[in-house]
Amino acid sequence: MTRTTTLRAVALAAAACAMTAGAAGSAMAQSSVTIYGIIDTGVVYTTNANANGNSVFKMPSLTGSFPSRIGFRGTEDLGGGLQAIFVLESGFAPDTGAMGQGNRIFGRQSYVGLKSDWGQVTLGRHINMTYLSQLKTDVMGPNIFAIGSIDPYLPNARSDNSIGYLGSFSGFTLGATYSFGRDTSATGGPAATNCAGEVAGNSKACRQVTGLLGYDGKGWGVTSSYDILYGNTGAAGGLTSSSNSDQRITLNGYFMIGDVKIGGGVVDRRTRAAANTNTDSDLYYLGVSYPLTTTLVLDAQVSRLNVKNSPNDVTLSVARLTYNLSKRTALYTSLGYIKNGGTSAVAVDAGGSVGAGKNQLGVMSGIRHTF
Repeated sequence: MTRTTTLRAVALAAAACAMTAGAAGSAMAQSSVTIYGIIDTGVVYTTNANANGNSVFKMPSLTGSFPSRIGFRGTEDLGGGLQAIFVLESGFAPDTGAMGQGNRIFGRQSYVGLKSDWGQVTLGRHINMTYLSQLKTDVMGPNIFAIGSIDPYLPNARSDNSIGYLGSFSGFTLGATYSFGRDTSATGGPAATNCAGEVAGNSKACRQVTGLLGYDGKGWGVTSSYDILYGNTGAAGGLTSSSNSDQRITLNGYFMIGDVKIGGGVVDRRTRAAANTNTDSDLYYLGVSYPLTTTLVLDAQVSRLNVKNSPNDVTLSVARLTYNLSKRTALYTSLGYIKNGGTSAVAVDAGGSVGAGKNQLGVMSGIRHTF
């Protein structure tokens, strides 16, 4: 065998070893990426949409029965029960095609982290624990007529620049987020609070901490959450200093009677804002989800906002009938009625408008497709 032939054989053997090692590495590190989403829209009619008492027909931008979105979810098996995970999720308005959450490309969620039997630790923009605490108990969820009309933060409870933990152990669920700067957006809907944080020399500016403790038994569950947001110069809601804060504590529960779910809870909110605009309120809700048939579901809920030491209380009654054409496609009709006390001006529909102190009726019919 010549020297040239020997060198060629060695090179081929080395290439074969490299290919084998690469194949073995690929076999050990199995990964997957899922594309998913919802598109949900329709037509809504509301009365008393302005101070003159005029009504309006429109296509909503924020939500129908669910907010529209497209997302990417991925995992990689790192061995030994450890996984790398990521989520990128973009919200959009189906009526115009505009991006949601302050024109962010991945405004609903964008995080990366590690997951194992002890839970998952992630970094990025998170749906925080206030949002998660009501997932199993609020039967209306982010419907266009729901408790999100009264407190727009609840279906938009997200934290920028945050570290998150979530784990489940023998029926118990533990979770927390810590944000170095709650919200970098100044415009773009109820989630925009212009509190970017990460300020040198101010360890409280726009910081946010949320926590969750829950337990699920056979046919029932209870969850509690804590959420406090600090302000800074230029932030919305009167939180113009890092000594200002907005705090929510929730207690939520549900139980099943056969296929019927009954869920409810309370959100205690206390704001300590500038210019003596401190507020105290409790938001109560109670709902039922009743499957009339295998394809037809009736959801109904009553919620009430009690603003302490103020006449501006709000009561909202909602019903929704959903007909599932398939596992992915559904038609629905929602009916909502809101009663505004004092000078309160809470619209029945998320992102809508109402004359101060006026009651409002809303009806929406729409179609939802998931993929």
